[in-house]
Amino acid sequence: MTLTDGRRPGDRAVAADHVSLRRNNLSVVLRHVRESGPKSRARIAADTGLNKATVSSLVAELVERGLLREGPADSTRALGRPGQLVELDGSGVCGIGAEINVDYIAVSALDLAGDTVVERRDPLDVAHLDPSTTLDRVADLVREAVTAVQARAGRLAGVTVAVPGLVQRDTGDLKLAPNLGWGEVQVIQEMRSRLGGPSYPLHVDNEANLAALAAYSELRKNTPVQDLVLLTGAVGVGGGMVSNGHLLRGGRGYSGEVGHMPVAPPGRICGCGRTGCWETVVGLSALLHKATDRDDPVRDPSLDVEQRLAGITRRAEAGDARTLSALKEVGTWLGIGGAILVNILNPDVLVLGGYFAVLGPWLKEPLEKAIRDRVIAPDGGGCQVVRSDLGFAAAVRGGAQISLERVLVDPTVIGRVGAGVAQ
Repeated sequence: MTLTDGRRPGDRAVAADHVSLRRNNLSVVLRHVRESGPKSRARIAADTGLNKATVSSLVAELVERGLLREGPADSTRALGRPGQLVELDGSGVCGIGAEINVDYIAVSALDLAGDTVVERRDPLDVAHLDPSTTLDRVADLVREAVTAVQARAGRLAGVTVAVPGLVQRDTGDLKLAPNLGWGEVQVIQEMRSRLGGPSYPLHVDNEANLAALAAYSELRKNTPVQDLVLLTGAVGVGGGMVSNGHLLRGGRGYSGEVGHMPVAPPGRICGCGRTGCWETVVGLSALLHKATDRDDPVRDPSLDVEQRLAGITRRAEAGDARTLSALKEVGTWLGIGGAILVNILNPDVLVLGGYFAVLGPWLKEPLEKAIRDRVIAPDGGGCQVVRSDLGFAAAVRGGAQISLERVLVDPTVIGRVGAGVAQ
């Protein structure tokens, strides 16, 4: 039997398999060069198990797409004519991450090599604004970042928006963000309308998940870590968990809301409306409540969060008794909740992000003591506590990385050089 165009019924399936195989092989070669550095075609073939002719064809296409480029001659080759090295053309494609948080909005654009093209954070009292006004401001930041990317490379892999709440990733809807006071907001639909129906992909994700991915990528540069928990602290507290190199999202994608573990004594009401949530004793509001008076400038949400934390840091360094007492109490509570997570997940590393990282020199000792006292496994389960170097940029950088992942999975989504934005 033949089809009306003369092909056999299985021909289409064979063609589809061939296209899928080539996309996978393009991904293998691109990832290998990105992670391992410049390589000759022969070395890429040996390392990946692909034959030399296939590698030459794949490299040629990746060069045409502006993802790889020809490098210098291979000086390590001892015999024969030196081969030509192939290296990452990292500046050709960029991804953008944006973030909405309680007291700031932010944006970051990274190229394929992981270099920052543009990064900005603006203080904004989001908790006291309606979603529409906030999304207007975020769209302005994204447009500025897109302009910067296009001025440099002209090709954009996508934009990912980070939010501190429960996200339905397949629809782009924010189900609930207690500390923002948002519920059932169609973030992607709203952003798409503000950006004029852009040709590049738009996604939304939980900010702690994105921060965990960024922290994981950063740690992997120097340490073969496979399992980590990131605790990111601002007004709210979120957790991102990586197990065996993979982000844990949960059955419906709602994992990571560790700030609402009921571990604290009844008292202050949490943003979610309950009492006893972990973030009521370790969130930034809890620290400021303990360490400062109501009219203290460091409580002013119109100031950048790093400026406010710099004020707390100066007081701690000066030995202010009230500040040091508050930090010790928060660090102890941080360790009490952290010990629960270590007992359950047994991560290699517990990463402190957000304000926890900034004030880590004072939080880390009581935190580690509480973990040693409360984790049942010997030596705290072997978990190491480290501070993230990414500061408050972790979520936006994780968002940019997620946007770029689309290209690493399937390099053919990026057109040949000169074709413009991602297809």
